[in-house]
Amino acid sequence: MRNFRSEVFKRAYQIAKATNKCFAVCLSKAWQLYALMKKMKTQAVTFYYEKKDGSRSEAKGTLQVEYQNKTDKPKNTAVFTYYDLEAKGFRAFQIQNLIKVS
Repeated sequence: MRNFRSEVFKRAYQIAKATNKCFAVCLSKAWQLYALMKKMKTQAVTFYYEKKDGSRSEAKGTLQVEYQNKTDKPKNTAVFTYYDLEAKGFRAFQIQNLIKVS
C-alpha cells in the first residue's frame, strides 16, 4: 500500500523529468498538487494553470464523489483530472503546468 508521500515524490520526479528544473522546485509543486487534490475532495476550488498554447486558464473544479469519473482506464499520474463546474465536464492538465491555487 502506498502512502501519500510516495505519490508526492512520484509526481515530483515526473515534473523534474518533464521540466529539467531542480528537484526542490518540483517537490514544492508536487506538494501544491497534493494540497489541491485534498482540498478538491471536499469542496470546489479555483485554481490556475498554463494551457498547451501558453495561455493561462482559470478553473473551478472538484473531485467530490458525485462527480468522479467511472472508468476502467488506468490512472495517468502525469496529468491532473478534475470535474470543471463551469464547463460541466471532465478536464485535465499536465501536472507541471499548475500555477496557483486560490
